[in-house]
Amino acid sequence: MNAMRLRRLPVVGGIAASALVLLAASPAFAHVSVQPGQAEQGTYSTIAFKVPNEKDDASTVKLEVTLPADHPLASVMAQPVPGWDVKLTKTKLAKPVESHGEKITEAVTKVTWSGGKIEPGTFQQFPLSVGELPHDTDQLVFKALQTYDDKEVVRWIEAPQEGQPEPENPAPVLKLVKPAQDSDSHGSAASGDTDGDSAENAKADGTAEKAAAASDDGDSSDTTARVLGIAGIVVGVAGIAFGVLAGRRRNA
Repeated sequence: MNAMRLRRLPVVGGIAASALVLLAASPAFAHVSVQPGQAEQGTYSTIAFKVPNEKDDASTVKLEVTLPADHPLASVMAQPVPGWDVKLTKTKLAKPVESHGEKITEAVTKVTWSGGKIEPGTFQQFPLSVGELPHDTDQLVFKALQTYDDKEVVRWIEAPQEGQPEPENPAPVLKLVKPAQDSDSHGSAASGDTDGDSAENAKADGTAEKAAAASDDGDSSDTTARVLGIAGIVVGVAGIAFGVLAGRRRNA
């Protein structure tokens, strides 16, 4: 009996090691996210919705993003994405908001990209210039619907709760932080420049570079997780092989 238990130890150890590393690699299963994940309150920012294709036998052909109605954004502009059509849907606001001294009675509440295709094993980014970001909240939740060409619709609409595990279908969330004290918290487009549009574009371009950098970091993390997952499988197989060989030697 003791000999049998000893023979089982390497096998159990190998399987346990494999399981632990695979658990550590679980973040590689990506979902629709907004990048960068953080922006300053009261500014104009360029954000991008990163959409990975998680299916092996179907392509993503449509993305619908709902903007938060409780914190409407006065300015929403879409950057053209080659091969994709974009539609901005405006809705009349129940309570007008003020932007640069003007009352805004309607705002973009939904953005839809269609006509393109995200093949299996690839991802696409859909950039938006948005502002002015609100001062009275620490996050914006964007609910997203991802449609595949096999008619399946994945609903990324569950708002993450602080202190709770990540939901199965989390909605993209943009964290909002207070602006640095030495920066113009109102955004360059709202300053005294005679060419406000140019200033806003410059601000957006600078943030776009941050979005790209954040995307690269996210891709690097996914790659690292996959490598760890493969390493875990190798360790598990090696443990099983060792257990089998050890058993054969004792039987011999």
